[in-house]
Amino acid sequence: MTLRVLYVDDDPDIREIAALSLGLDPDLAVETRGSGREAVERARQGGLDLILLDVMMPVMDGRTTFAALRELGLEPPVPVVFITARTQAHEIAQFRALGAVGVIAKPFDPMTLAREVRALLSASTG
Repeated sequence: MTLRVLYVDDDPDIREIAALSLGLDPDLAVETRGSGREAVERARQGGLDLILLDVMMPVMDGRTTFAALRELGLEPPVPVVFITARTQAHEIAQFRALGAVGVIAKPFDPMTLAREVRALLSASTG
């Protein structure tokens, strides 16, 4: 089964690396967006299985984007994983308290990103 993943980051180089990295898994179909606003517009169209969301973005940061995604009222809600350099225990707890299914540390390892994503998605669904 192909999983549709949206990777959201304002840095085009990181988006490209993430897309290539996730693309190593033939069962992940990856789309990217460069802003929170673009992510919300894409999520509104439906059909996503997971959103990977950078925390530090201009205009609409990750937390604001996450809140806007929840306001869409998608059923079922699309799981969100934050991608961030802010990975101290209390910060991870805050992201989870918002409703995120997990946090992946930046910089991420391109060789293991797809495996990390699958593990978080499996843990959130089952």
